[in-house]
Amino acid sequence: MMGQETKEFIENGSAVLGIEFGSTRIKAVLIGENHEPLASGSHEWENTYADGLWTYSLEEIWSGLQDCYADLKKNIQAAYGVTLKKVAAMGFSAMMHGYMAFDKAGELLVPFRTWRNTNTGEAAAKLTKLFHFNIPLRWSISHLYQAMLDGESHVPQVDYITTLSGYIHWKLTGEKVLGVGDASGMFPIDSQTKDFDAGMLNQFEAMASDYGFNWKLRDILPKVLEAGETAGTLSAEGARLLDASGELEAGAPVCPPEGDAGTGMAATNSVGVRTGNVSAGTSVFAMIVLEKALARVHEEIDMVTTPDGYPVAMVHCNNCTSDLNAWVNLFKEFAESFGMNVDMGKLFSVLYNKALEGDKDCGGLMAYNYFSGEPVTGFEEGRPVFAREINSHFNLANFMRTHLYSSLGALKCGLDILFKEEDVSVDKIYGHGGLFKTKGVGQSILAAAMNAPVTVMETAGEGGAWGIALLAAYEIHKGPQETLAAYLDSRVFAGQAGMTMAADPEDVAGFEAFTQKYKKALPVEKAAVETL
Repeated sequence: MMGQETKEFIENGSAVLGIEFGSTRIKAVLIGENHEPLASGSHEWENTYADGLWTYSLEEIWSGLQDCYADLKKNIQAAYGVTLKKVAAMGFSAMMHGYMAFDKAGELLVPFRTWRNTNTGEAAAKLTKLFHFNIPLRWSISHLYQAMLDGESHVPQVDYITTLSGYIHWKLTGEKVLGVGDASGMFPIDSQTKDFDAGMLNQFEAMASDYGFNWKLRDILPKVLEAGETAGTLSAEGARLLDASGELEAGAPVCPPEGDAGTGMAATNSVGVRTGNVSAGTSVFAMIVLEKALARVHEEIDMVTTPDGYPVAMVHCNNCTSDLNAWVNLFKEFAESFGMNVDMGKLFSVLYNKALEGDKDCGGLMAYNYFSGEPVTGFEEGRPVFAREINSHFNLANFMRTHLYSSLGALKCGLDILFKEEDVSVDKIYGHGGLFKTKGVGQSILAAAMNAPVTVMETAGEGGAWGIALLAAYEIHKGPQETLAAYLDSRVFAGQAGMTMAADPEDVAGFEAFTQKYKKALPVEKAAVETL
């Protein structure tokens, strides 16, 4: 749309809004008639490690949301000369998993426990055995059951548990609902009913009956909704919570809240069978939509769903670019010590591209990027580690290549199970997230890790905020019986440009050699956790 058309489109309340709470940034995207981003806003934030747990305070959640929305409004005003007062629809998404527990008065019982916490090992192991279904450490049911096992005093008072996206949606609409994709990170989903698995609910409630609580699990979980289903409207109170200026009108439809995995699938057009995507930022995860069930239960593989309820194999790793970014910041500090004015975009580009000059197997260098625990490789805690062999080729290119490989090291361990043990096949892999901002570098590294072609779309940088905006648009614009996959194919991604990079056989062999050393040297990381 042209400038005047866009201005009128926004003024008429025809645009659609998506907001996603990521690990380090809250982002808002307003999209137009053809689903193109019209404007964005953001707010930077960081989790806090308090009393042995990773958390964000309620104050940070709401002040961050309001600042992000205010930034969006400011950018819309600057670009189009119009004040955002109404939208056609909106949606909210956030980091999946974790634990937000509320009492009957709607008060938070304990600080929000994020996906990053790995203190739930006993609960996850017992639930996996009970259900014969892998229950990861970060899932909401693991957090609840661990609190039960630990005898935490708040558990008898629980009236409702949800995720971050479900919490935001509840406060803005009054509806205690959750999109099926995000719900699949709370408790197992039955892909036939597209609801929480009834048999497993019965098993949990039978086991929990000895505790004598006044609640049943099925009654304290949110209602599960598929993409496109009605999930409520923005209330007057919700509008004030979102827009502190009071200018935003209430009444807009709000789509089912989703997790960052689901919005990543929507944003990369990978909700169909035999498609997949990799989201690589602070954490990294690969999602592959399955054509058949896995043969065995694997603790390294999570079973979740698409936003419309189809089964997905997920390899989720807690650590990706945090250590890599820390090293880049060190180079920035070095350059500034010489009086240089450093542009971070150029610095990332130079260092990432330098990695492509390195030895395919990183020349005897090794790194573990574990800021926190890494369940895929069996760690409840982490310590960032860099090591090298005495006769290694220690240069800048190999140093950067090592940290890029390491950012995907745990992911590669999980993907090996899917591709080598379960014979999973994929036709399309899409990459999105911060790792892919430098053109061609992260993409080539991922292609080597997966030994498959990887496509990065021009819209990949918009990420999950754009993805949840697409889900909100789907709710109000879908045709009768139009599936989410068909909507994305025909209305959003048709004719959209993207760059596909095939896996280089030498890179594949090099990453494979690095991975074998990575697995063999894991005791180095274990020693670091025990002694540092």
